[in-house]
Amino acid sequence: MRFKFFLTGCLIFLAFQGFAKNYSITSAAELAKLTLKPGDKVMLKNGNWQDQQLIFKGKGTSKNPITLSAENAPLINLTGKSSIQIDGTWLVVEGLNFINGATNGEDVILFTEKSSNCRLTNSAVVKFNPSEKTKEYTYVSLYGSRNRVDHCYFEGKTNLGPTLVVWLSAKPNHHQIDHNYFGPRPDIDGNGGETIRIGTSTWSMYDSFTKVESNIFAQCNGETEIVSVKSCRNTISNNLFYESVGTLTLRHGNYNQVFGNIFIGNNIKNTGGIRIIGEHHQVYNNYLQGLTGTGLRAAISVMDGLPNPQLVSHWQVKDATVVANTMVDCKEAFSIGAGKNADRILPPQRVVVANNLISNSTNTVTMVDSAADVTFDGNLVNDKSTAIELLKGFKGVDAKLKKDGLIWQPEVSSPVKGAFRGTFSFIKQKDVGAQLSESQLSILKHTDIGPKWMTHKIAISSK
Repeated sequence: MRFKFFLTGCLIFLAFQGFAKNYSITSAAELAKLTLKPGDKVMLKNGNWQDQQLIFKGKGTSKNPITLSAENAPLINLTGKSSIQIDGTWLVVEGLNFINGATNGEDVILFTEKSSNCRLTNSAVVKFNPSEKTKEYTYVSLYGSRNRVDHCYFEGKTNLGPTLVVWLSAKPNHHQIDHNYFGPRPDIDGNGGETIRIGTSTWSMYDSFTKVESNIFAQCNGETEIVSVKSCRNTISNNLFYESVGTLTLRHGNYNQVFGNIFIGNNIKNTGGIRIIGEHHQVYNNYLQGLTGTGLRAAISVMDGLPNPQLVSHWQVKDATVVANTMVDCKEAFSIGAGKNADRILPPQRVVVANNLISNSTNTVTMVDSAADVTFDGNLVNDKSTAIELLKGFKGVDAKLKKDGLIWQPEVSSPVKGAFRGTFSFIKQKDVGAQLSESQLSILKHTDIGPKWMTHKIAISSK
């Protein structure tokens, strides 16, 4: 009986394998004529694909996705007004190279509202811009649910609109954005130049559960917000922000986590760290170095809020936890009550700042709003001066830091070892300051980031 079932299973498998087809196409029109089934593979032939609006539709399965890929990625350029829509389930797009073109206003790569469990990988969008900088579109728009963008390369966006946007709906979308290289983006001189935006103010109180992890943001200078989080329950972790002018901003929404990120500013003007707005955020185990920003662009900025806020407003900070971060050579480590003015008058409430390590910062803490309810505890400063001892919750020590490649790490005999105070459910460690694993530090070598076929170089070094 077991043999019969086994034989039947094998026959079904072989039958399915027989139905899966391989297609080779030369145009979007040929793709539109295909009726794709699970396991099918579509290959774009080498050549210059100009003004091709690809629509990739189908319903694959987890075991048998439908794949659209390039015959040889370096030999295929999608130019002119080219774009692609990913519309279906378990669809994989791989090896596409959009370069030196511009759409009519539609997004270059669009995951539709019907898309789920789809993937864009090993692809690139470079300098795909209209002549009019005010024409707004994104390089990647993520609708649907459980879609992934990984090992891609994005560079040189000059027109309005974030490079990549996650759009929300009533249900959490659980998207994943990982191992991408976000290259230089020039300042657009206004709002709308984020590299990543998760949500909008209108949808900011909805859960997204998007993960942004293990990406490089290099010289992303489009506007003040490099990554703008405008939704709830997202994770921003283990990314490298390199010489990027702006901040990772928790702009709207609550219950977001920011951990394991590395910021290297190299003392470039207006490089910033993490800006906190909203409720119940956790910011921990981040390493920030050489940032020159102050106030809203401080290494860690905790803002004042507006009374009776609308969804587009700055909401009051409540119940934020800032633990075990390391700040080295930053102009201002903490700005508390940043942005306080005649309208923004609600100080942060029930904020815990504990077990952080600060070294060689011009200002350790700037209390912009003295009414802020902040508990400082167990923070160590690599400075034995009397002034540090007068700061409640901060202690001056000889942290015994040594250069470890690009960053500074405490020696084995450092007083930060075993000095961690208190208990936090989301973090388990004994030392003060950021503790980054070897896998987290590997991003400094840009290991396994971006497309396999694309040679991209960045001089990641201290200055």
